[in-house]
Amino acid sequence: MEYNRLIDHTNLKQDASEQDIVKLCKEAKEFHFFSVCINPAYVPLCKKLLAGSDVKVCTVIGFPLGASSTLSKGYETKVAVLEGADEVDMVINVSKLKDKDYDYVLNDIREVVKNANGALVKVIIETCLLTDEEKIKACLLAKEAKADFVKTSTGFSTGGATKEDIALMRKTVGETMGVKASGGIRSHESLVDMVNNGANRIGTSSGPKIL
Repeated sequence: MEYNRLIDHTNLKQDASEQDIVKLCKEAKEFHFFSVCINPAYVPLCKKLLAGSDVKVCTVIGFPLGASSTLSKGYETKVAVLEGADEVDMVINVSKLKDKDYDYVLNDIREVVKNANGALVKVIIETCLLTDEEKIKACLLAKEAKADFVKTSTGFSTGGATKEDIALMRKTVGETMGVKASGGIRSHESLVDMVNNGANRIGTSSGPKIL
């Protein structure tokens, strides 16, 4: 398997410099990673640096808390896509999910899907904050909203991806959606564990080291 083509090479650090992002893009081209995943302000730069390569530009929406308004998530998505994002990873409103306000969560995801205008949408459910029942519900809402992927984690909360969560998410969404494992994946063994349990995309800042 070409593990490099499963990796979203990621730098979402608050203090990432422009030089850090340039380095990220250089490594992504060298290793032929699937995409770079960066904060929205760096979408235009990455689009320029990756022009003509096989590496896509992925950015994040409502990141990392997922607590911004639905309207602002939609607008943030629209701008990101206009500036060159091929994929967007949006964070659900975890508190609304926990309050069982499922219509809100569904509409929140739908607004991002609509404004993505065909760009691929991944839905970050932040598994470390959810019960198994809530994880299942979040995945089903993402599927109903016609998102393309469900994703474990932002990497900014209390935990990251586990193989058990990946297996549960894959079982819930079936084969019609993607499952992205992210958060704490820093070794080849960990990456293989995630893939063997159903992940078909990996978010990591350790791609070169893993390969």
